[in-house]
Amino acid sequence: MNSDELNKRLKQLKIEDFIWIIYIGIIILSLYSNSLERNYFLYNDYKSKKKYREILILIFSILVIVYLYFLKDSIDDIKNLRQNDSNRKKTLVYLSFIASLLIAISGFIFLFIALVDDNLDIELAFN
Repeated sequence: MNSDELNKRLKQLKIEDFIWIIYIGIIILSLYSNSLERNYFLYNDYKSKKKYREILILIFSILVIVYLYFLKDSIDDIKNLRQNDSNRKKTLVYLSFIASLLIAISGFIFLFIALVDDNLDIELAFN
């Protein structure tokens, strides 16, 4: 690994560290939104319902941005493939891209559901 590749990888790791912090924040927001959802269902508290939906939209908006970052990173990996890279490496890079693309698509779908489901009829989960 040359100096440029090392610096690029270290920069990626810094970004990934930041993303882990974002995930911790999302976990905390998710726990809070679950308590709001519970209040809505138990006590018909419409303020809790509104807050829950707003937090859910925020969570999935953040996740879509994170997923798009990983999709861009996968596209960059494809662009950086060399002709002399092994077939195994090429296959894995393309599979990683497909996985990132599908995750980004799922993020957009979940965000859309959060935006249009006024009645909280659909249970949303993310991985």
